[in-house]
Amino acid sequence: MFDIAPSELLLVAFVALVVIGPKDLPKAMRVVGYWVGRARAVGRQFRAGFDEMVREAELEEMEKKWKAENERIMREHPFIPSPPPEPAALPAPDAPRDGAGMSADLPDEHDVSRPVMVEKPVVAPAEHPTAPVAPAEHPTAPVATDKAPS
Repeated sequence: MFDIAPSELLLVAFVALVVIGPKDLPKAMRVVGYWVGRARAVGRQFRAGFDEMVREAELEEMEKKWKAENERIMREHPFIPSPPPEPAALPAPDAPRDGAGMSADLPDEHDVSRPVMVEKPVVAPAEHPTAPVAPAEHPTAPVATDKAPS
C-alpha cells in the first residue's frame, strides 16, 4: 500500500524529534498509535461487513441453485407414497408380550435379537451400574472420627 523506504522512515523520525522535541515525542507517538489503531479497527469492521454481504449473496445464489435442482429432481422422480401396512402384519394391541416388551407373535421379518429403542427407559438408581456412590459409602472416602488429627 505505502512504499516507505527505511531511509525515508529515519528522515521522518529525525524531523519529528527536532520539531516535537524529545520531551513530548513519547506522548505524540502514543497519540499517533491510538489513531492508527482506531483506523485499523474501522478498516477491519468495514472489511468484515463487506465480507458478510458477499457471503450472504453467495448463499442466496446457492439456495436458488439448490431449489432449482430440487425441483428438477422432483419432476424427474415424482414422490409415490407407499401403501399403508396391512393390519394383519402388525401385532394385536392386546397380544402377550415377552420380557423385553416385544410382542410374542411378531412376524418372522422382525429380528427380536436386536436392541429395541426406548424413548425414556426407566432404571432404578440401585440397579444402574454407574449410579454415583454416596461419599460415606465410597471406599476411598475418609472416615469421620471423634478424635482430632495428631
